[in-house]
Amino acid sequence: MKLDTQARARFEALLAEPVLPLDRAALALAAEEYPGLDEAACLDQLEVLASKVRRRVGMTSRTALLLSAVREVLFEDEGFRGNERDYYDSRNSYLNQVLERRLGIPITLSLLLIEVGRRVGLPLAGVAFPGHFLAKLQLGHGPEIFVDAYNGGELLSGEEVEARFKHLVHGREFDARFLDAVAPRQLLSRMLHNLKRIYVEQGDDVRAFWIIDRLLLLDPTAMDEVRDRGLVEARLGLKPAAARDLEAYLAHDPAAPDAADVRSMLETLRAHPALLN
Repeated sequence: MKLDTQARARFEALLAEPVLPLDRAALALAAEEYPGLDEAACLDQLEVLASKVRRRVGMTSRTALLLSAVREVLFEDEGFRGNERDYYDSRNSYLNQVLERRLGIPITLSLLLIEVGRRVGLPLAGVAFPGHFLAKLQLGHGPEIFVDAYNGGELLSGEEVEARFKHLVHGREFDARFLDAVAPRQLLSRMLHNLKRIYVEQGDDVRAFWIIDRLLLLDPTAMDEVRDRGLVEARLGLKPAAARDLEAYLAHDPAAPDAADVRSMLETLRAHPALLN
């Protein structure tokens, strides 16, 4: 089994840039699933959306007017919305498909909002709120404003976001860090973890494998991902690679809670030494 080496190389190169371009990185991830993806056309679509915002506001640079215009263009005029009917459709997690279908989940709709906002001078960042990704206006002064892109660009104060958490989540204390802005790498990691969960639940080891590969490009020290890659490799018959990853996981933490299970898997692989050559 081989990954799309061009898509992988593009993603890896983008990670090495001084400022990670979130839009292009998200499209490089999508290119693995959609080999014919036209990145330039997708970027043009984002620019068209930004142009519609500019036409609406004219020459203004007032933050309130820009935010209002971005919300109106995306969620009213263009009809971007949360896919409530099929939330776990993997297409909701790919930016090219969000642009084409006008459907997404909180993180990809927030990504869309952030990228259109960036093009018109609106400083938005992602917020990895538990269970429901948000965007946040980055002003540096005054009260914070949060945007729920999944719910039509609804505006929320920090207090309202906290109240929503306490209403929906029981048995877990609210942490003010839930409202912190996240870097592009963290946003991409959460997107990939969403896809990983979908593909693992579907039993799609091939797609789970490439998702984990991208997660390890983002963070090569994520040993849980090294373990999971090893387990997927074993199921795919990539036994030498599986043994290397599982051995690396145990070498990093011999007393890991699942160390016995991992050793058992390694023993199974070693029971057929010819397969490890």
